[in-house]
Amino acid sequence: MSATLYLVPNTLDLGSPDAPDLQEVLPLGAIRVAARLAHWVAENAKTTRAFLKRVDAVVPLAQPLQTIHIVELPRPAKGGKSAAPAALDDLLAPALQGHDLGLISEAGLPAVADPGAALVHAAHSHRIAVTPLSGPSSLMLALAASGLNGQSFAFVGYLPVDGQERAARIREIESTSRRLAQTQLIIETPYRNEALLGGLVATLQPATRLSVSCGLTLAGGWTRCDAVAAWKASPAALPKDVPAVFSLLAS
Repeated sequence: MSATLYLVPNTLDLGSPDAPDLQEVLPLGAIRVAARLAHWVAENAKTTRAFLKRVDAVVPLAQPLQTIHIVELPRPAKGGKSAAPAALDDLLAPALQGHDLGLISEAGLPAVADPGAALVHAAHSHRIAVTPLSGPSSLMLALAASGLNGQSFAFVGYLPVDGQERAARIREIESTSRRLAQTQLIIETPYRNEALLGGLVATLQPATRLSVSCGLTLAGGWTRCDAVAAWKASPAALPKDVPAVFSLLAS
């Protein structure tokens, strides 16, 4: 029996009290697929159940939420190593038995800046069809809103927490951006947003353009793109509980 692994987009609001209506963020087609799936692999089972409750309010679930099978992705091992192939095969068991399977992240598109990529790779090795569904990606929305180079860009993930190591990494990223004329995208855990912004402003060259997108798709979401010199002259405060994406382009 043939089955499909659906990459189901999640909202970017992380269950915020002022979260927009689901249909304002996700296409109806994606919601309909989510409503009929009985098997899921999730970054977090609790938030996936909350997501399915929101789905049910738009398109009734094909079966009661309590009977939907949700398993969590294994946490990455030290060093960022992915789960063993055998563990991933276990997660794909429903699809191998002919049942469509959903993959979902806590926010945005699964398998993009997300550990779900390893499961997608395993699905391909088993010749399981993989279908991505349309939905928000914080990285792409932030890049589009920045006005920086959207023809050449790189996602560099998280930076070191240690101040000196972070500054060294920022200088390295800035050098790469200047050499390749390439936008560099960075994310951080929300409670460290201020520390990262401070490190970027203190380390980057004054003419480097820095963009911050905060609370994308939320009612109070915003994007500001300025030269680092302007950020220094007019600092901005960032919330500690709202995700942000940082983008830079050196000249």
